[in-house]
Amino acid sequence: MLRITSFIKGYRKEAVLAPLFKLLEALFELAVPLAVASLIDDGIAKGNSRHVFSMAFIMVVLGLIGLAASITAQYFSAKAAVGFSVKMKNALFQHVASLSESDRDRIGAPTIITRLTSDSMLVQNGINMFLRLFMRSPFVVFGAAIMAFTVDSQLASTFLWVIPLLSLIIFLVMRKTIPMYRDAQKALDKLLSRVRENLRGVRVLRAFSLEGEEKKSFSGEAESLRSIQISSGRISALLNPLTYAIVNIAIAIILLEGREKYNLSLIEAGSIVAVVNYMSQMLVELIKLANLIVTISRAIASGKRIESVFRIEPSMTDSPDAALECADTDEAIVFSNASVIYREGGKPSLADASFVIRKGERIGVIGGTGSGKTTLVSLIPRFYDVSSGSVSVYGHDVKDWNRQALRKHIGYAAQKALLFSGTVRDNMKWGKLDATDEEIDEALRIAEAYDFVHEKKEGLDSLIEESGKNLSGGQKQRLSIARAVIRKPDILILDDSLSALDYATESRVRNNLSAMKDMTVITVSQRTGSLRAMDNIIVLDKGRIDSIGTHEELLRTSSVYKEINDSQFGEDDNE
Repeated sequence: MLRITSFIKGYRKEAVLAPLFKLLEALFELAVPLAVASLIDDGIAKGNSRHVFSMAFIMVVLGLIGLAASITAQYFSAKAAVGFSVKMKNALFQHVASLSESDRDRIGAPTIITRLTSDSMLVQNGINMFLRLFMRSPFVVFGAAIMAFTVDSQLASTFLWVIPLLSLIIFLVMRKTIPMYRDAQKALDKLLSRVRENLRGVRVLRAFSLEGEEKKSFSGEAESLRSIQISSGRISALLNPLTYAIVNIAIAIILLEGREKYNLSLIEAGSIVAVVNYMSQMLVELIKLANLIVTISRAIASGKRIESVFRIEPSMTDSPDAALECADTDEAIVFSNASVIYREGGKPSLADASFVIRKGERIGVIGGTGSGKTTLVSLIPRFYDVSSGSVSVYGHDVKDWNRQALRKHIGYAAQKALLFSGTVRDNMKWGKLDATDEEIDEALRIAEAYDFVHEKKEGLDSLIEESGKNLSGGQKQRLSIARAVIRKPDILILDDSLSALDYATESRVRNNLSAMKDMTVITVSQRTGSLRAMDNIIVLDKGRIDSIGTHEELLRTSSVYKEINDSQFGEDDNE
């Protein structure tokens, strides 16, 4: 927890002032029963209306000063808690952004979202309540007991058994419910993961008529969460009635003893009322303290979950002397026995890949499902690291490159075209922040996206919904390609990013890309027809390179490639 507690450093003043003002409020609150006692004994009982009004005025003043102190404390505690939360969220987001793809895969997107939202909010609420109550509540509890003893020690002796008994009840309830809160948070994680998975795959579920099955699975996860929350709620619900029952019994005892003493003229009525008021104050603060313990416990559990993400060290780091510029070499990309194993003990997704791609070459990558195509091209911009072997780009091992500098030389159009909510212009500037409208239009023309963008009245200001929901698959892919080429990269990777285009549009896009001289283009595709004009084609099979060659050479030498080609064009195709 040391990492996240460090975020409070910028709010030390607020963290000190908030509890101090709460203590000030508590002092004025503890003085009120004495004023009430004086009002009854010296005012009402003696018919002294002047004293009644003066005591009433003092009580109003005490209330107003206490209110001002409370509002001030609330301000400082909220400022510290919200400021802490913002700093923690920013640091967590930056930390997650610094992690590699494999690191983030290991954590999981639903977990990251939960840590940034519900867990962060629970920690914020915990800090807010802690600053307001951690000193005030114990102070009022023991202060009320002490003040009661100053009024009448015999009546106040009831406090000696009430405080330990109530403390024991609170302890037992907390010991039972705190583990349940942790289990509830874990169940919430599983439920959110299920929701995210279903929302992403809703079309597939409908296509296979699996909505009913998923509803059952979701209901099971929701029922598990509900069961835990109900169990913890039932136990927590015992706290208030038990504490009220004990305190009311104590008040009844005080009143009975007070009546006897009053009849013997050993105590005045105002003093009895004061002791009862102190008992009531203690009850309220003990309930607040119980709620504080629950909130703090949940905050600590959430804080540990957030801390666990911070403890994950990035598997990829840049050394201070990392390469920033390309070496003088004709070899754009070199793979030397590169292998990738995503999970320890698992099978290699890519094994012993070795080849050289020279500047300006057009390279195709093809293979069956799960053959390692995306894994192979993901190593070039260093989205993942090799488990063994090496990958070099322009004379430097990718591990020796500064990652930002490396990726400035690479344009990447992903397998799934991802667009962000905003305008077309906004999305294009993800590829080049300072891109002019002329540069954007040029990139759109290369990707054959200019016409459908500018046929709309808004043109570059046309709105794109989240994930490009208002665009077709082909339109999203063309915009993704335009975003990749706008910076005129030295290396362009098209990871099956032309699959939604018809052959005519795909052909025009390829011709436009061919006109960009000196740019190395790597195209992943499932269609041999899309790769025929490539300088070389890398054929992958079960994570290994089956063969490398031109279309014609592979038809003669690679049974894997020939099988793919024949499945698409028939066995008579020998072009």
